[in-house]
Amino acid sequence: MQPKYFSQIDCSPKSKSAFTLIELLVVIAIIGILVTISIVSLSNARAKARDAKRVADIKQIQTALELFFNDQNRYPTVTEWGFNSLYSTSTSGTTTYLAIIPTASAPSDGSCTTGQNTFTYTPSPDRLLCH
Repeated sequence: MQPKYFSQIDCSPKSKSAFTLIELLVVIAIIGILVTISIVSLSNARAKARDAKRVADIKQIQTALELFFNDQNRYPTVTEWGFNSLYSTSTSGTTTYLAIIPTASAPSDGSCTTGQNTFTYTPSPDRLLCH
């Protein structure tokens, strides 16, 4: 005699259960929708991160320019902005305001080509122009 908690397993062809084609198609459709949503969310997150980096880079350049202006009472010339850094040379030595000038994000995005995806510093006597 078998204990109560053991039961017979029915292995007849009628009792075999399997997924139907419609159930499998529904599962595949749900997985496809979830993958699409996650890809769209990931691309939005990348764009926001890239934009946040650009804003931080511009703030860094702005801070360096303001520090230079506070020390020199003028904005830097193109030669002082050269060689991928912002510096000033005086009798007391060289002051570096920005060791490495940030570059535009790569690869280029939108309709910009790599050559168009750059920052340009153009000093002007009456105002600072950023392109």
